[in-house]
Amino acid sequence: MSDPTEITLPPRPPQAEPVTPSAPEISTTVPTIIYVLYLLNFIIPFGALIGLIMAYVNKDDEDNFLQSHYQFQIRTFWIGLLYVIIGGILTTIVIGWLIVLFYIVWLIIRCAKGFKYLGKKQPMPDPTSWMFG
Repeated sequence: MSDPTEITLPPRPPQAEPVTPSAPEISTTVPTIIYVLYLLNFIIPFGALIGLIMAYVNKDDEDNFLQSHYQFQIRTFWIGLLYVIIGGILTTIVIGWLIVLFYIVWLIIRCAKGFKYLGKKQPMPDPTSWMFG
């Protein structure tokens, strides 16, 4: 038998979630294209130069995490150019070829890290780094 003092309440209807306006979706297409152009520069001449121009054009348009990516991409071009020039000059001695090889690995790692943080929609942790970011 049931206890006469026990009261059974009907189940509550679920509470409605408060409606919050969603932030506009930020497109990561342009920075992605720039990273791809940097990697394609090994196959397509002047691909990185086109990427550099795109980064300079877009760096002031955004006021979010993409600014750090554009800064990172601009620095990647100029630091990479410095590595290639030094490596090219020093190819007369064997150390130049090692510098050029380092540049290739360096560029691939920087672009991979850029893709990683861009995919997570996060800013680059250290966009002013000379090494791998």
